[in-house]
Amino acid sequence: MDAPELNAPDPSIPPQPLLQLTIDCADPRRLVAFWIEALRYAPEPPPEGHATWRAYWQATGVPEDELGEDAGEVPESIVDPHGRGPRVWFQEVPEPKTVKNRLHLDLKVGGGRAVPLAVRRARVDAEVARLTALGASVLYTMDEPHGMDYYAVVLGDPEGNEFCVV
Repeated sequence: MDAPELNAPDPSIPPQPLLQLTIDCADPRRLVAFWIEALRYAPEPPPEGHATWRAYWQATGVPEDELGEDAGEVPESIVDPHGRGPRVWFQEVPEPKTVKNRLHLDLKVGGGRAVPLAVRRARVDAEVARLTALGASVLYTMDEPHGMDYYAVVLGDPEGNEFCVV
C-alpha cells in the first residue's frame, strides 16, 4: 500500500475560490480604458488559441443571440500584470446605475497610519489629480471624520461608480 503524500491536497475540501470583481456598466470599453489606468492593470487577453474573447465564447458554444453585436471584440476584463490583484470584469447591463454602490473599491495610496497625515494627504491628493484627469469626478472628501487621523477622497468613475482614494 502506498503511503499518503505529505501535504497532498484533500480532495474532499474545495479549493479556495479566486476573487473576481464584476462591475455592471453601460459601456465596458469606457470603463476598461479608465480602470486600466486607475489600477495600472492590463486588458485580459483572450484564452490561448483564440484571437478574441468573442471567438473563444463562440468556440465554447455561447449562442450568437447572447453575445450582442460587438461583445468580446475588445477586452471587457482587466488583470493585474503582476498577478497580485483580482480580475475585474465589466459586464454590460441595460439598466443605468441608480443608487450608491453597496460595495466599492479603496485605492490605498497614502501608506497607512504610520505615515504622517500631511504626507498621506499629499499622496492622496496627487492620485486624485491623476484620476480626475482620466475622467473620474470628486464626490466628496472625508477629512479626519470624528477626530480620527484620517483623510480620503470619494470619487466616481466615468459612469458614477463610487470608489475611495485613501
